[in-house]
Order: sequence, then C-alpha cells, then structure tokens
Amino acid sequence: MTEHPTPFKSFSDFYPYYLKEHSNPTCRTLHFVGSWIVLFLLATAIYLQNPWLLLLMPVAGYGFAWVGHFFYEHNKPATFKHPWYSLMGDWVMFKDILVGKISLSE
Repeated sequence: MTEHPTPFKSFSDFYPYYLKEHSNPTCRTLHFVGSWIVLFLLATAIYLQNPWLLLLMPVAGYGFAWVGHFFYEHNKPATFKHPWYSLMGDWVMFKDILVGKISLSE
C-alpha cells in the first residue's frame, strides 16, 4: 500500500487513493465477487433465519479482497490503516462496477 502523506479528512479525499490501490483488474474482480458473496450470505441468513451465516460475511468479503491484494495487487489492504473508509470504498467501488463506471477488465 502506498503511504499517503496526510490523514484523509473525508471519504471523498480517500476514495481516489482507494481506487489507486485497486488498479489491478483481478484484484477488483475478487473484491466484486467477495461483495456478491457477502450479499448472498446476508440474504440467505435472513431467508433461513440463521444468524450464524452472518459470521461468514467478513471471511468471504475480506478473504477474496486480501487474496487480490497480496497475490495480484502486491500491496497491503487499505483495511489495515483505514478500516471504515475502506469498507465504504468497497461498497462504492462495487456500485461503480455495477453501473459501469469502473471496469473489471482494464
């Protein structure tokens, strides 16, 4: 992870940095897949009324994302230094991929 010289004052300051840390298409794809699995687990937990499934959500979400960072992006996940902004970034990037603002192939 590239160090940022000053603390982020807002999420809008953080998000461009977050996107730079996700420049590898495979890393972005793994984030996207992990986010879909998180949503699937949430829906399944609600449908089956099984709260134990919620425990798998961070494993799926972070598991896929961290594989992307360690093996493809070759940086440390933003979660380690900016956990809340990073979580927000995951979902904003997910939305941006869904609407076509961010590509999984470039």
